[in-house]
Formats: sequence, structure tokens, C-alpha cells
Amino acid sequence: MSWIIFAILSALFAALVAIFGKIGISKIDTTLATSVRAVVMAVFLVIVSLVLGKAPLLSTINSKALLYIVLSGVAGALSWLFYFFALKNGPASGVAALDRLSVVFVLILAILILGEQLTWKSATGIGLMAAGAILMVLK
Repeated sequence: MSWIIFAILSALFAALVAIFGKIGISKIDTTLATSVRAVVMAVFLVIVSLVLGKAPLLSTINSKALLYIVLSGVAGALSWLFYFFALKNGPASGVAALDRLSVVFVLILAILILGEQLTWKSATGIGLMAAGAILMVLK
């Protein structure tokens, strides 16, 4: 059950990203804002890793894992760039709702790439999420 608590905390902090980001980018370039955010995150996470004594584990990362971690980083950076572009001009609630469609995309990609199964529960869930996101952006 601990993963559920972590996932809820992730959602809470993701909500704060939208609120703080919307306020922060009101009068500055979104690419610059995303870059500053990335530097802050990198420094913060390096400090956390050092404090937790994770530095010796660097040698456990093989080339395949490193490739996918790098690809994940590039995808994350692109996600942040597009997120801040959207947030600059759109309502925070609408941008966040559409951003959460990532869950729908994750399920589709997990089925195609990871071989996960589509169940009636997950199909219903993504259908409701997609409908909810659409309803959040319609005026």
C-alpha cells in the first residue's frame, strides 16, 4: 500500500507544479522557466541522493538502463516544455486536466510495449478520465 501513498503525494505535488508554475511564468518566457525549474530539480535531487547515500549505486546502472533513463529524461523535459507553454496561455485547471491524459497514454503504451492487459475496469477508467478531461476544458 505504500506505493498508493507515494502516488497520492506525487499527485499533490503535481498540483502544486501547476499552481506555482502558473504564478511563476506570468511575466517570463516559458522555455527559460522550464530550464530554471530543471536546474532546481537537478540540484535538489542530487542533494537528496547524496544525503541518502545513493552515490555508490551509480555503478549499478548498466547501459540499457541508462539509455532508458536518458530517454525518460528527454520525454520529461519535452513534457515540461509543452506543459509550461500550455500553462502560460490556458487555465491551470484545464491544462492540468489534459496533462493527466498521460494516464490514458500510459495504459495504451503499456499494452502495446509492455504487454499489459486491458481489462474492463481499466478501459472504463480511461474512458471516464478522458471524458473528465474533456469536460474540464469545455466552457
